[in-house]
Amino acid sequence: MKDHQLRALVKVAEEGSIRGAARSLHLSQSALTKALRELEADLGTQLLIRSYRGVEFTPAGQTLLTRARLALSTLDRARDEIRWLQGGAGLKVTAAITTAVASTALPAVLNEFEREFPDVSLRFMEGMLTTVLPGLLEGQLDFAIAVAEPEQLPYEIAFEPLTRIFSEPVAREGHPLLAATDWSQMADARWVLNLTTGSSAQQLVNWLDTQKVSLSQRIVHCDSPLLMVELIRRTDLVGFGPRVFFEDPLSGCGLSCFDSLPRFPAHALGLLTLRGVPLNLGAERLVSLFRRRITELELAPSAPSRGIDREESE
Repeated sequence: MKDHQLRALVKVAEEGSIRGAARSLHLSQSALTKALRELEADLGTQLLIRSYRGVEFTPAGQTLLTRARLALSTLDRARDEIRWLQGGAGLKVTAAITTAVASTALPAVLNEFEREFPDVSLRFMEGMLTTVLPGLLEGQLDFAIAVAEPEQLPYEIAFEPLTRIFSEPVAREGHPLLAATDWSQMADARWVLNLTTGSSAQQLVNWLDTQKVSLSQRIVHCDSPLLMVELIRRTDLVGFGPRVFFEDPLSGCGLSCFDSLPRFPAHALGLLTLRGVPLNLGAERLVSLFRRRITELELAPSAPSRGIDREESE
């Protein structure tokens, strides 16, 4: 397998056609087709199916595509890091950060990082597992700091626990259900939740099942934290997420947590990386700053139920 063959395969996936990929790579269609056929011959299997509907990937093609994206991304980042070490620009860091970290640790971390690495290009994404896992596996992310259940992660993903975080139901100030003292009293609530696999809301549903309590089926499904917060703030929808985010004077304006409900168990907040793939110098430094800052955010024992806490009080 050669670099130009893998790039041709990835570009076909991005463009959706041989013609579009050839145009993007400034190659003739015959040259691109030759590279793909050589790749198939090397592997001894068909990677693409060409039809009037366009190009589709075989199972072998899909498998190679995922690995090719990671390999090419790793090589591109190595080139960027070497250019940076030689005094040029080019070092880039892409990270996924959960909202709880964005409203607490991220501002201080960003300020310190930019003082040390003013020329590094940073990109932050939302730290949801539906984005994090494919991003890490395909090399589009350097690392993520997110809520996860380690035993449910693919083997390729390494998880380093950093702290424990509490998530709770939240509603607009003055919501008629805020005085609820038992989860059964939430039967009539209408929810807005992100129920993707591994999300904190899905963990809540699973936990309530063990408590013999069912959520109402009146659920608005939403995977955008911004849209979710605005719906909670402006309607009677009830949401679920990190308490530290909802208690922030900016992000939590107009919102109240359900303080009287039995607490949902804290879940792990940690660092997710691709196992066996080293971080570049910028990403490694950014990770070290997050580790230190999140540790500093540990709250006093007198207020264990608020914000990010390293241990459960129950």
